[in-house]
Amino acid sequence: MRFVLFVHSLVSDWNHGNAHFLRGVVRDLLARGHEVRVHEPADGWSLTNLLAEPDGPTVLEEIGAVFPELSSTAYGPDGPDLDAALDGADVVLVHEWNPPELVARIGRARAAGGRFRLLFHDTHHRSVTRPDDMAAYDLSAYDGVLAFGAAVAERYRAMGWSRAVWTWHEAADARLFRPLPETAPERDLVWIGNWGDDERTAELHEFLLDPVRRLGLSADVHGVRYPEAARRALADAGIRYRGWLPNHRVPEIFARHRVTVHVPRRPYVQALPGIPTIRVFEALACGIPLVSAPWDDVEGLFTPGEDFLLARSGREMAEALGCLLSDPAAAARLARQGRETVLSRHTCAHRVDQLLGICAELGAPGSFLALAEVS
Repeated sequence: MRFVLFVHSLVSDWNHGNAHFLRGVVRDLLARGHEVRVHEPADGWSLTNLLAEPDGPTVLEEIGAVFPELSSTAYGPDGPDLDAALDGADVVLVHEWNPPELVARIGRARAAGGRFRLLFHDTHHRSVTRPDDMAAYDLSAYDGVLAFGAAVAERYRAMGWSRAVWTWHEAADARLFRPLPETAPERDLVWIGNWGDDERTAELHEFLLDPVRRLGLSADVHGVRYPEAARRALADAGIRYRGWLPNHRVPEIFARHRVTVHVPRRPYVQALPGIPTIRVFEALACGIPLVSAPWDDVEGLFTPGEDFLLARSGREMAEALGCLLSDPAAAARLARQGRETVLSRHTCAHRVDQLLGICAELGAPGSFLALAEVS
């Protein structure tokens, strides 16, 4: 089958976590013998910011070496040549960070007799926090929506934005995200995430900075969009701010630390329960013990207490971290179970299985043969 993807970026993951999952899905489709063509803007903000990093050009070369099978076609300000891009397509996936005009253009191509099946892919909380933005997308010619959580899927149904919606969670690329037993831990705790938008500032103080300070842990933070006040707060807590971390280096960083934490953004906790960030999948796949701030796993993706520990307050977070760091055997059991759960249910290969099933359900050209190969 020929898959065509329109994304913000496959090349860059600077403040663009969707690239993590997209890379894993594309790699798995290619490994199964499918053809995949990816299109992205040449001047996208993620790639522009990556290249502005001191080591940006070097990292870009590194990404090419780590993912030699991945490639994308960059288009200019006038947008992609859709006649060429859609030629021979069986399934087209359009990510929600594309501008509404492009989303509409691709829909018109489908309505004008395109043989391909057309899916919209939503991996953000804007359906709840900025519904007017999402209502601006014309999905009338789309065959359905892939939503990265049941709460987002239900929002599409309630608003009547799509004729069909499937819950399609993110997942870990298990070939990349794995334990590195040859790398010895050097520090206690690491957190990988962005500060920005004031969506979890109070939570970061309660569940990260204060417990680290209280326990006197050696701790590192990686991410972008940290204002000066945030950097001062990290320093006051004794935490080293390490800046942007390219995603392909994450397994090594996890391996150099004994424990990590999950601090979800407020919109996911309050309005969209059940949706973890992709960091949860990646951390557990790497076999690092994880303690999470309050997060209601209403979809039963994991088992709290077995795959990760749940802390309902800053005090509980400090207690859980202290227990794991003082009991390596318990930490190892937790990490082992979390990884087993990811490998059994939450890899990009599992999501590709589901995608191929959806394609077959929609009668996409070639999909029944592809599904038979999976079975």
